[in-house]
Amino acid sequence: MTSLVVLHALRCVGFADLPRLAAATGLDPADVESELIDLAVAGQVTRTAGAFGGWGLTEAGRAADAERIAAELDAAGARPAVAGAYDRFLVLNPELLDLCTAWQLRSADGTLTPNDHTDAGYDARVLDRFTDFDRRAEAVCAELAAALPRFGRYRVRLAGALARARSGELDFLTDNLASYHIVWFQLHEDLLATLGIPR
Repeated sequence: MTSLVVLHALRCVGFADLPRLAAATGLDPADVESELIDLAVAGQVTRTAGAFGGWGLTEAGRAADAERIAAELDAAGARPAVAGAYDRFLVLNPELLDLCTAWQLRSADGTLTPNDHTDAGYDARVLDRFTDFDRRAEAVCAELAAALPRFGRYRVRLAGALARARSGELDFLTDNLASYHIVWFQLHEDLLATLGIPR
């Protein structure tokens, strides 16, 4: 099961280093590295060395992941529940994109300009909207985790990103590899991959 979690996290996160994969899976970095080595031996992942190095899926790894998550979904009888949660995710998705735009850009005299985050009142209003959004996203995450427990990690990551943003680490809404927006994007990738829906 751990190898599926690691392989599938790499599918959803994309090319990534070990700390990022450990954060995505919630597993100990040593355990993630051990699984990655086994997956590399099996020809399902590759590692690029260097300062900008990391792990990536091979075509064989992408195919193995698709086969294994389809089998997991069918074995759990969770397709209807995941499909229903995906429908509710799609209702929320445009709102999240609008919130990210509101966080990154502001309208000044009818022209959009980068948000320099010097207007604390504006930022607080957008953060409040993110908090309201997150309450509704939590319900979708709960449905998904009840259907397939591996989805539970998204709730932890989304809540963590929002908490960090609310505590002053403003890049955790849209501009960090662990930001709310990036985790939401990875959840979207996971739903598409799990349900076999092409992007």
